[in-house]
Amino acid sequence: MGAGQTIAFSHQSICVSDRARSLKFYAEALGFTLSHTLDIGPECEGITELTGIKSTADFMVLGPMQIELLSYESPAVIGPATRRPMNQLGLTHLSFTVGSIAETVARIEACGGQTLRATRLATPQGDLIFCTDPDGVRIELWEKIDPA
Repeated sequence: MGAGQTIAFSHQSICVSDRARSLKFYAEALGFTLSHTLDIGPECEGITELTGIKSTADFMVLGPMQIELLSYESPAVIGPATRRPMNQLGLTHLSFTVGSIAETVARIEACGGQTLRATRLATPQGDLIFCTDPDGVRIELWEKIDPA
């Protein structure tokens, strides 16, 4: 990389089927806060490669992490609201360290997510489990053991 060039992670974008439900899920289940909202229209047809776009982008933050929840009025969202296989090309999941898997799982389920109980794994570094958001986005929870 040339002198003066820097690259820094900006955000992860998630297409959602129900804006209010997803805002509630990421805020109440995982602790994100809404930073800002952008209305997206025809000026973004070129960059999105979507014709007749009418969308809303809600940017939510949790510490240094930022996600963009994209909800579409037009065109309609497509694809199944089911979790993707871990070996499907592309992004596989979001991962979070948590103080308590049990407490986080309870909040996820109360906010419309699902817990994949068969994925629970105990490791010397702490317990892991996968859940999903209401649209099937896979979320890993890691109850990390403090080595001290």
